[in-house]
Amino acid sequence: MNEVKAHVYFSGRVQGVFFRAFTRENASKLGIRGWVRNLSDGRVEAVFEGPKDKVEKLIYLCRYKHPYARVDDVEIEYGKPEGYGDFRVRY
Repeated sequence: MNEVKAHVYFSGRVQGVFFRAFTRENASKLGIRGWVRNLSDGRVEAVFEGPKDKVEKLIYLCRYKHPYARVDDVEIEYGKPEGYGDFRVRY
């Protein structure tokens, strides 16, 4: 299986619009593991682990399909999976 880890930063209007909940819901539907959290600078940071096509689909959904967010930029760094067991919102 072609598993990857994507460490992602989303910037724009991504806080206060249920971005983390949207991400968690879609990660669960796709079987993606990892986490998502708000940063003090207004960005959202996430780690997505799973099959490459599903990780890329989740990034796409977060960037273009959230009904209230406006994602202006996405930074992605790919690496080897660390073995997360599920997907969580971090605080």
